[in-house]
Amino acid sequence: MHWTLDQLEAFVCAAQQGSFSAAARKMGKAQSRVSTAISNLELDLGFELFDRTSRQPVLTAAGEDMLVEARAVLAQCQRMQSRAMTVAQGEEATIVIAIDEAVPLMAFEMMFVTLSELYPNLKLTIFNGSQQDIAQWVASGKADFGVLFHQHTLLEDLEFTSVGKFKYCLIVSRKHPLAQIPAPTVNDLSQHRQLVIRDRMGLGQAKPLSSNYWHIDSYYMISAMATRGIGWALVPEHVAKEEWYVNDVVELSTEEIPDPLMVEIGIVKRRDKGCGKVMQWMYEELEKIFDVAP
Repeated sequence: MHWTLDQLEAFVCAAQQGSFSAAARKMGKAQSRVSTAISNLELDLGFELFDRTSRQPVLTAAGEDMLVEARAVLAQCQRMQSRAMTVAQGEEATIVIAIDEAVPLMAFEMMFVTLSELYPNLKLTIFNGSQQDIAQWVASGKADFGVLFHQHTLLEDLEFTSVGKFKYCLIVSRKHPLAQIPAPTVNDLSQHRQLVIRDRMGLGQAKPLSSNYWHIDSYYMISAMATRGIGWALVPEHVAKEEWYVNDVVELSTEEIPDPLMVEIGIVKRRDKGCGKVMQWMYEELEKIFDVAP
């Protein structure tokens, strides 16, 4: 075996970007270096990874198989780097945490009180944003880690660790026609406007049950609009029970809705980033918080 991690990185990047030139731009290298790395990898493996007969290189059947293996090898290397950094790091001087604006922030208050007492010299920065904001900030290094509701797709270098779950509930204004139907069917719901969550980039969004829907990037704005009778919505239970909305909406039964009604919450971080003493403490506290969350 003579292949190298640089060759695997060039191969995976080229497959993701769709061309050697795009991979070179992404990696900040000359195209010739990327092409040579992939050619040498093919020589070491004994078969072609890309079909180069068309204008853009296309993965061969063997290339498709090897892409899965290459990604697994690189992911394991990133985890090893993360573990090494964790062992080598002491107590962090600064930490940046990004929190999904829909996460129940009240749950964090006591954790931050304890954090300030245990680590009085820590410089902490907190960002709030949408799901996609959180993922982008962590991937780019703007944040050390993020707390967010689960996304079906994450950027390649990120990993998600679940720490708890929350229930979705169905809410409408007390004056909305659906408020008179305690257990609406999907057909009942489809006759009225639905307010559906979507991140600001439009990359992550819930599937509407009604053909008449609005996309909104905040569960809190969705709930506020629901109180005005603009539409019905599925929102995390803790959002629906906020004192701002709880007296103006009615919760309806979801027994007729076929979709899963649990939302997973967790921590997202770069796979190659270690955890020092303070971050490890925060991880453990978050697991305790959401393990007992309603």
